[in-house]
Amino acid sequence: MFEWITNLLRKKPHTEEEMEERVFLEGPHSRLREFGFLLRVMWGFLYGFRSLHFVGPLVTVFGSARTEEDSPYYQNAVKVGGELVNMGFGVMTGGGPGIMEAANRGAHEAGGTSIGCNIILPFEQEPNPYLDVMINFNYFFVRKVMLLKYSYAFIIMPGGAGTMDELFETITLIQTKKIYNFPVILFGKEYFDPLMELLEHMVEKETISPSDIDLFFVTDSIEEAMEHIKVNIVDNHELNLKKVPKPSRMLLEK
Repeated sequence: MFEWITNLLRKKPHTEEEMEERVFLEGPHSRLREFGFLLRVMWGFLYGFRSLHFVGPLVTVFGSARTEEDSPYYQNAVKVGGELVNMGFGVMTGGGPGIMEAANRGAHEAGGTSIGCNIILPFEQEPNPYLDVMINFNYFFVRKVMLLKYSYAFIIMPGGAGTMDELFETITLIQTKKIYNFPVILFGKEYFDPLMELLEHMVEKETISPSDIDLFFVTDSIEEAMEHIKVNIVDNHELNLKKVPKPSRMLLEK
């Protein structure tokens, strides 16, 4: 029995259907299949907890996987990653290309900790080459918890549907007091102007509170972004940050 459970936990999805939550979300299945899914989800959480427990204080950077290296957004994300390391944080992203690669690259080149929580998909997202710790997840919701659980602040670079999903998940958790009011920084005023207009419209229609707008800090300045993190996290919580060392394999295996 124990061997059967162990093999089930270690099972890696190998078909498109098994690699997505789609089958699970289609409705009820056999109790055995649902139990197997539950165990694989539990294993994903345990794997994430074990991998990230020793990596130190982190900031998560969200952004598009489609941003090219010659884009100003990419170059800014590289600088953001480096400045976060210089402040004493490690950098965590979704582990893929584009903005994620850029932020990891900045952290890696600055000599800090660079972490990627990669999602296994049938059609895209190979992990980028600038990761000290790379964790593969089969389920988006498990991965999303890891990207939130270990971070003191969240920097949102220009991105698409996935980035917006991560942004509003974070804001909802802060708004409902499920997590502390950590800084949420939208980097790129021009890009996010339409979003801020939509939020102001929501305030006018009383679907959100005026104070919810204050959960966002919008800027084009890396210096302003770092100062916002410093004032709201480092100083408020008297964090004794120093440059986060790269985690050793021995620590990760404890």
